[in-house]
Amino acid sequence: MGNEGLFITLEGVDGCGKSTQGALLASAFETQGREVVRLRDPGSARLSEKLRLMLLDPGNDDMCDECELLLYEAARAQMVRELVEPALARGAVVVCDRFYDSTFAYQATGRGLSAETVAAANRIGSCGVDPDATLVFDLAAEEALARATHEGADRLEGEGMRFQRRVRDGYIQFAKDNPTRVRVVDAVGTVEVVHARVVTALADVATF
Repeated sequence: MGNEGLFITLEGVDGCGKSTQGALLASAFETQGREVVRLRDPGSARLSEKLRLMLLDPGNDDMCDECELLLYEAARAQMVRELVEPALARGAVVVCDRFYDSTFAYQATGRGLSAETVAAANRIGSCGVDPDATLVFDLAAEEALARATHEGADRLEGEGMRFQRRVRDGYIQFAKDNPTRVRVVDAVGTVEVVHARVVTALADVATF
């Protein structure tokens, strides 16, 4: 890897365990002496966090699909310009909980917006920045949703099981269509077992 920046994104349905695995992955890089910047999309930047609150608020159940899409992209663009690009420029490893693949899975496959519309919006929201590698943590929608909602559901989690199944299907299809960048990680098993799968999945971009 040298001193080049590295951008890794973590994806999957709500409750798949990607945040836990993100913390372990960040720790593994830090053990190597690398600077690690952990982010979440939407969020991380000040303005992006404000948009996150709007997007996940169950009280905003009247939000139309197009509004939702554009708010996600606005939050993402701010995060990329303010945090991602500077971190990569100085050689840091950026580990981001969700990025534009989430928008494909949730807004295209989940909501039913056209893939062309979502792809065009993603190009704007990402500011032309693509991940070096993306991990999709795959877990049955039933188990994942039970994990995610045991203390209550946000606006997206509250969409129910059929929505979550569509989202999972979207991730799997997207991984098949983008095999070079996107790697599916079986999220069934202990935290340690799944982390070992992460290390294997990233063998071509990182050595631990």
